[in-house]
Amino acid sequence: MSEFLADFDTMSGFGATANGGVERQAGSEADGLTRDWFRMWLTKNGFRCRVDAVGNLFGSLEWIEGAPHVLVGSHLDSQPKAGRFDGAYGVLAGAHAATTVAERVAAGKIRPAFNLTVVDWFNEEGCRFSPSLMGSGVFTGKFTAEKILDVVDADGCTVRTALRNIGYLGADEPPMCKAYVEIHIEQGRVLEDEEISIGVVTANWAVRKYRVRIRGEQAHTGATLIEDRRDALLGAAQMIVATREVASAFPPGVVLTSIGKLTVEPNSPVVVASDVVMAVDIRSSDETTLAKAHELFLQARTDIEARGEVSVDVESGSLRPSTPYHRAGIELSESIADGLGLSARRMLTRAGHDSINLKDLMPTVMLFVPSVGGVSHSEIEYTEPEDLLAGLNVLTGVLERLVVEGLSSEQEQS
Repeated sequence: MSEFLADFDTMSGFGATANGGVERQAGSEADGLTRDWFRMWLTKNGFRCRVDAVGNLFGSLEWIEGAPHVLVGSHLDSQPKAGRFDGAYGVLAGAHAATTVAERVAAGKIRPAFNLTVVDWFNEEGCRFSPSLMGSGVFTGKFTAEKILDVVDADGCTVRTALRNIGYLGADEPPMCKAYVEIHIEQGRVLEDEEISIGVVTANWAVRKYRVRIRGEQAHTGATLIEDRRDALLGAAQMIVATREVASAFPPGVVLTSIGKLTVEPNSPVVVASDVVMAVDIRSSDETTLAKAHELFLQARTDIEARGEVSVDVESGSLRPSTPYHRAGIELSESIADGLGLSARRMLTRAGHDSINLKDLMPTVMLFVPSVGGVSHSEIEYTEPEDLLAGLNVLTGVLERLVVEGLSSEQEQS
């Protein structure tokens, strides 16, 4: 166990920030260095490494030729000035759990029926390149590799170029997989507040995402009268307030709304903004409630435009529905935690994870460990070492059972 914590500290040095976090956005130099270290770790520990067309990195342990694989992992990329646990914990924990399973196979203590692969999904975060969940989206057939490789960042760099620059523009075929497991920090404070060791995820919150453009008219800030202005940034401010008010129209915690990114043109201190593009996010555990929030949001857009100063266009929108995780995986995880003397509770995930894509394709398990204060996407994000190790123990137990017995693919859900 001390080896895991030491490896995690080493890995956290790549892209480290002055305030204890990391910054390794997808396809960046820091992302590449982290992946290089992890790939060397995998190779040293007997994994066969391969990289697919969109940079997903797979490390496989193969005992039975032609048998499908149990897949475990998460992502190494981060948000800007982010925490070191989000995603990265799940990748390294998956690798360490896999080596423990391999040791038990080598010692003759278990007989595998399936092979085992660890994965680092490319661009889960979606901050440099959009959309998020990119690598797992291609793996599950939700996006094509060619479409993703042509996506550009704010500086005009394509995913293809970024992957080539860091040495992860691959051409390998991914392994054939039968089940997927992911462990992650909670990114909330339910487990901490209730003093629970392990969260067993039963479903994801539904989410709507929008790209909204507010158009005004460029003018001189020092010479143009207020009544003559068509200020796109004012319209954006009104949309920001209105979007928060959508959440306030429901009981606390039922709907979450945010606007996390603005692009302002021409973005000069002495020019009235002519154009603002914003990313809007609305979430709820209940899809009927989310539909009501969606209608309130669209009405707010209409009301702001009716004031006559700006136009407000919803240029694109997407819906990620709430869908359940497989019951057999939920019950297995609870059984493993109980056998280790660890408390566990069923819960939803408000945040998006690669497992949300995978569970549409195969039986999937999602586990949480506590986050101190519920803080995430921040340099002060933290999870106690004992919680990291408790999660690693549960993950190891789940993987061992899956490698030996598999997981029912029947769609009986919780």
